[in-house]
Amino acid sequence: MADYITIRKASGKWVVRAGGAIIGESEAAMELTEGSYPPVIYFPRADIGMAFLEKTEKTSHCPHKGDATYYSVSTAAETLRDVAWSYEAPKEAAAGIKDHIAFYTDQVAVEKL
Repeated sequence: MADYITIRKASGKWVVRAGGAIIGESEAAMELTEGSYPPVIYFPRADIGMAFLEKTEKTSHCPHKGDATYYSVSTAAETLRDVAWSYEAPKEAAAGIKDHIAFYTDQVAVEKL
């Protein structure tokens, strides 16, 4: 299972938008591929407007990545509940996404520029 998770630098510049506002932009995003799931883009916290995010009570556990913490994103029109997540103390196989945040792309836009 050592190759179940692959993490590499995502090429180019990436942006995340919620409610029409850019809440993050990065040239240092990471792309995580887990098994046969589609790749997920993880943004460094330093490249996210953390004022838009609020930590929630939700958590989940992945046997490969560890325990995830969730965040809601507030826009001018609404609050998108539990739309972002982070592995704050990831397992060794996912160490490359420590201090990074990912977003559910059915609720916010994650795009390569």
